[in-house]
Amino acid sequence: METTMTQNKAIKWLRRIGFWGFMFFLAKGLIWLVLGYFVFK
Repeated sequence: METTMTQNKAIKWLRRIGFWGFMFFLAKGLIWLVLGYFVFK
C-alpha cells in the first residue's frame, strides 16, 4: 500500500515538472527566435 502511494506521488510530480519544463523551454525557444529576428532584421 505504501509503495503505490509513493509511486503515485512521484508520477504526479514528474507530470507537473514535465509540463512546466516543457512550457519553460517553449517560452525560452520563442524568446530566442524573436531576439534573433530583431537582431538579424
